[in-house]
Amino acid sequence: MINMVMTRNKDDEEYLYNMLGTKDDRKELDRQFKNIKSNFKIAIVVDMWLTGFDVPALDTIYIDKPIQLHSLIQTISRVNRVYEGKDKGLIVDYIGIKKNMDIALKKYTNFESDDFEGVDQSIKIVKDQLAVLRQMFYGFNSNKYFTGLPKEQLNCLNGAVEFIQRSEELELRFMAAVKRMKQAFNLCSASDEITDDDKEHLHFYCAVRSILFKLTKGEAPDTAQMNVRVRELLEGAIQSDGIEELFETGKHISVDIFSEQYIDKINAIQLPNTKIKLLQRLLSQAIEEFKKVNKIMGLEFSDRMKKVVDEYNNRRKDEAYANDVLDDVAEQLAKLLEELKTEKDSFKNMGIDYEEKAFYDILKAVAKKYEFEYPEDKLIELSRKVKQIVDDKARYTDWSTREDIKANLQVDLIILLYEYVYPPVTLDDVYKEVLEQAENFKKYVE
Repeated sequence: MINMVMTRNKDDEEYLYNMLGTKDDRKELDRQFKNIKSNFKIAIVVDMWLTGFDVPALDTIYIDKPIQLHSLIQTISRVNRVYEGKDKGLIVDYIGIKKNMDIALKKYTNFESDDFEGVDQSIKIVKDQLAVLRQMFYGFNSNKYFTGLPKEQLNCLNGAVEFIQRSEELELRFMAAVKRMKQAFNLCSASDEITDDDKEHLHFYCAVRSILFKLTKGEAPDTAQMNVRVRELLEGAIQSDGIEELFETGKHISVDIFSEQYIDKINAIQLPNTKIKLLQRLLSQAIEEFKKVNKIMGLEFSDRMKKVVDEYNNRRKDEAYANDVLDDVAEQLAKLLEELKTEKDSFKNMGIDYEEKAFYDILKAVAKKYEFEYPEDKLIELSRKVKQIVDDKARYTDWSTREDIKANLQVDLIILLYEYVYPPVTLDDVYKEVLEQAENFKKYVE
């Protein structure tokens, strides 16, 4: 069966537009082409399916159009996926893409040689980086990953993630080395010179990198390209310590993140560096959410977290960095998370709402900056009045871009502060902070 997968646009004639079917029709073609038992074996495509469309069984691609740089790398990668019974992929070049290929490979794999020959140099890079990575893991026993029972394999992966975090410099070198190795392997995965043992170790290092990436950044980028066994191990490794569940909750920052049960799950993680990474990521997400309502206090928590993380990274440079020190850093981050929870709920006992508390914090911060005392009850009342003035101006949808409204807001604030005998400080400071807070809050609630 031969099929054409083409793009279309609104300017096509109706009969041509309709010939390409509906969105569901195209989804069905997608499904059938990926099904090895389907009789849909040959597809003629224009732009669709050339990038990001993984069909592991696909073994041949014919190229008869100019493609450059990243699109070219992605296109030829359609036939380099590992599949049972498939030895290698074949690229049939009808128009001469060698020059474009050399340019793309130099750009995206950091090759320096002017006489780059693609696969041979890729093999060398894979071998070199495997040697570098083995040296990085000197002293770590990875045998259980290759020979152990499933649970032992999972524990080995988690242990490897912990091991490579011994110092920030080691962690960064590891991440860069695996990335470079994986880029090169994408170009030579079908070569007989890459042994099964090489591939096993390559997938091990990629799995470690993916877990570490997920701890720090979010969704791991390598998992989609791993073989099924390693991907399942990776998912299981994260799940085995309950980390995956913590990630899923953390994405949405619900009240659960501050519950005792949630903290207990974090504390149950036995790997100190991993626990610190997780707490750091969760705190970052929680603080960013908090900033949307209370910018000034959110920034204060950001600064406090940065000091703890900087201390952690500085201590990691010490060869004798002991577990009790790691536990201390984890405890500081957990305490900061608890204090953030307390701060988020502090308005409830003050008789003001969430946003009024943000204006209260601004007025309090200015008083602290200029070292003057102001009665607490009047400060709370003043924060309510400030919010009323801001709400009055913010009823106009374009208020934040209209200089006339912002000028009126400033005048009203100056009069209000004068009426409440708010001490004679630089009024521009108060106005600037209040305006930024008002714009920040309205940006996220509208």
